Amino acid sequence: MAGARRNAPPREDVLAAAMEMIAERGLEKLTMAALGQEVGMSSGHLLYYFGSKDELLLRTLEWSEGRLGAERGRLLGRTGTASERLDAYVDLYVPDGHRDPHWTLWLEVWNRSQNAGADARERQAAIEGAWHRDLVALIAEGISRGEFRRVDPDRFAARLRALLDGLSIHVAIGLRGTDRPQVLGHVREFLDESLLADA
Repeated sequence: MAGARRNAPPREDVLAAAMEMIAERGLEKLTMAALGQEVGMSSGHLLYYFGSKDELLLRTLEWSEGRLGAERGRLLGRTGTASERLDAYVDLYVPDGHRDPHWTLWLEVWNRSQNAGADARERQAAIEGAWHRDLVALIAEGISRGEFRRVDPDRFAARLRALLDGLSIHVAIGLRGTDRPQVLGHVREFLDESLLADA
């Protein structure tokens, strides 16, 4: 077993392969056996590393969110108005389309979190918290610059993220009449009406 562990691919490669399988074949095809075949490991070896499919999915989500978090940081750190950066935040948040792999994974983790332990729930909350904190800071900045109306940044961010989550789920599951351009249009209209300062 020690030799097998030494020859195992890096954990990041396993998580990247899991994400690629979700993108190409769908979550239902992501089994420990299929993933093991993809990365040259036995399903037992994968279970040794991850303990369960629930843990594999959560770690894959954390890995994917780490990449998205870096992209979000880059977008929010660039020069430009708070409104432009808010558009970039929304653009990054909303799924690319039906069966978006990142959102497919999120939906599965959310579904499994009903029976998850405290540690898994805390890790999921940490991911959600990072998105929330970045949005609160951006809204507060926009208010201080006079771009946004005087709202409570934390409360507004919570409501905006609830709107984004609901509409994003519609896009991810392919609900008719809610494709990505329509959703972005709804969000833009909401922000124009409720957040942007009057000219």
